[in-house]
Amino acid sequence: MSPMRAKWLRRLISRRAAKALLWTVVIVATAVGANVVGIYLVGSVAGWEQWLAAAAGYFLVWRLCLYGATAYGWVWMRRRLLAREAQNNADGQARRRLVRSEIASVVAIVALEASLLMQG
Repeated sequence: MSPMRAKWLRRLISRRAAKALLWTVVIVATAVGANVVGIYLVGSVAGWEQWLAAAAGYFLVWRLCLYGATAYGWVWMRRRLLAREAQNNADGQARRRLVRSEIASVVAIVALEASLLMQG
């Protein structure tokens, strides 16, 4: 690879983007691995699908607990961020960004849960 091309590639893939890509690959690999192990333990893809359907209620409870913990952490972080912004005499940009993020998060969660409800 030529030095010019390597420099362009380094600029294209920042350290932050590389970390995000690595985490995405780790999460996808973990999900695939869990499915492969589940299929192996149950014995077939059909058996794995039946087990997932039977355990759907437990997964719903797990997701609700996860949403609750995330909401608690979000409220804690929001309070700290708004207090810091108040000290810096910001013009309310942080509050508007937070509200947009909160709306987007709620819409994403509702869409996810609606799609899961429509499948079942």
